Amino acid sequence: MFYWVVKAILWPFLHFVFRPWAEGVDNVPKEGPVILAGNHLSFADHFFGALFLPRKVISLGKSDYFTGSGLKGLVSRAFFSGVGTVPIDRSGGKASEAALNTGLRVLGEDNVLGIYPEGTRSPDGRLYKGKTGVARLALESRAPVIPWAMVNTFEMMPPGRLIPKLGIRPGVRYGKPLDFSRYYGMENDFHVLRAVTDEIMYALMELSGQEYVDKYAASAKVEMVRAAKAAKEGS
Repeated sequence: MFYWVVKAILWPFLHFVFRPWAEGVDNVPKEGPVILAGNHLSFADHFFGALFLPRKVISLGKSDYFTGSGLKGLVSRAFFSGVGTVPIDRSGGKASEAALNTGLRVLGEDNVLGIYPEGTRSPDGRLYKGKTGVARLALESRAPVIPWAMVNTFEMMPPGRLIPKLGIRPGVRYGKPLDFSRYYGMENDFHVLRAVTDEIMYALMELSGQEYVDKYAASAKVEMVRAAKAAKEGS
């Protein structure tokens, strides 16, 4: 219920201030389990990605977002609950397995699961290599995968910026469902997982128009920090 209350409050405000747009909303099934696999450009993606859908979009987040104390902890819990985030329970093992199990539970309850295969926000607006967790979710749950491409959110609110820029219209494109039924039963084959993930990332590249980089975003961030530090020391 809280999700819909937050959405009802945000929709008119965001629509009036930013004039967001969407394409392909009808590609998202009206019922049953669905995986929305998207690029991740900005913190603003949490606001605009699901804004046009009549279904609740659930995403996975660290349990730390829900366990903080004081005013900051309260605001964090309220925000992430309001945008449909559920905490990942890490008490049973590794974080990746916990995320997979939680995602399968969400899909098993016929929900829409939003996931960012890059694993983190793009540091420069380009599209980076996807992690294979999305492929495991797709093959084990057998839920349809919808490419979910955010547009202009990096320009509007790049990493590190706290206040969105006005005058830039954010958008979202929902692609046609991707069919991976030919791979069912092969979720333990790494080469299959890589092929499925790469197909998803290719669909996102076509939808978003981003340049693709064949490396993980987290690695690119580390390289950028090192390069900036070296440049500073050499100046």
